[in-house]
Amino acid sequence: MRAIAIRNGKGSADALYLEDDRPDPVPLGDQILVCIRAFGLNRLDTMQREDRDPYTSLDKGSVLGVEFSGIVEKKGPDCTEQFSVKDGVFGLVSGGAYAEKVVVSEKLLMSKPPSVSFEVAAGIPETYLTAFQALHLVGGLEPDQKVLIHLGSSGIGQAAIQTAKLLGASKVYVTANSIEKCQRCLSLGADMAINDGDPPQDFAAAIHEDTNGYGVDLIIDLVGQRYWHQNVTAAALDAKIVIVAMMSGGEVERFDLRALLRKRMQLLCTTLRLRDLEYKARLRDQFIEKVLPHFESGGVKVLVDQVLSWKQVDEGHRRMESNVSAGKIICVVD
Repeated sequence: MRAIAIRNGKGSADALYLEDDRPDPVPLGDQILVCIRAFGLNRLDTMQREDRDPYTSLDKGSVLGVEFSGIVEKKGPDCTEQFSVKDGVFGLVSGGAYAEKVVVSEKLLMSKPPSVSFEVAAGIPETYLTAFQALHLVGGLEPDQKVLIHLGSSGIGQAAIQTAKLLGASKVYVTANSIEKCQRCLSLGADMAINDGDPPQDFAAAIHEDTNGYGVDLIIDLVGQRYWHQNVTAAALDAKIVIVAMMSGGEVERFDLRALLRKRMQLLCTTLRLRDLEYKARLRDQFIEKVLPHFESGGVKVLVDQVLSWKQVDEGHRRMESNVSAGKIICVVD
């Protein structure tokens, strides 16, 4: 099969190239062989490409890519009847999606809704499962609670806005670093978008004013260090902060545990890629129950920034790294 490889094992986007002679993967046990139609690009792909991936203990293989859509081609000997050959599916893997074929446990696959294209389906798994995990399994979001989502215009942020609304949040606050990105968040259902660009607004002050001093019950943070002190200020009594990523770094000056104690706050951290199969399977099952039907009805959506041939994957990586994309970048395997 063909797959996207990296010259010399690591490098810039220019190091990505199409390799013609990879061995076809073979489905074992409960694995399914999927012929890939499209795959999504993610920030963690660029980190792995540059050999600064934080998931060093995970066997990801040499081919990038964690989300895909495609057609079932072959089933392993221990598979159930959940999927059949020629079914349209999409799913999540630890690596290997930048290729013509991939093997994945059937526990991590989902049936593609007929009204959802392969391109859109390829952009669902990483962002939506990450957002759903942070809000539901880790954050324990309850109906009528108030939520703050940082990097609201990012892929995960966009998924989190829509998922929080589905789960019953009474108000969704977001931060984004431009007026255009704030408008995008509002169009997806956010109740207030706070521009933290140049000059940045004090999001904690804005939230306290809007909530009459109450604050927010749950904070989904992809920024880390730069927002820590404002997060603590914005949090309500008994609030939770869920750390998903640390785009601004992980070291916080003047970290005062008393601030957490006074508000009885919970600080929670989560990753998805390092979770075991059973956890991911449970997450998938709950996602199928609570969120997936809304893609069919149009209640939630994936904003697609660009659809490229996988032969232009280097262009997609450069666009993603430039921070100008307005949604998911999808590559079609042609």
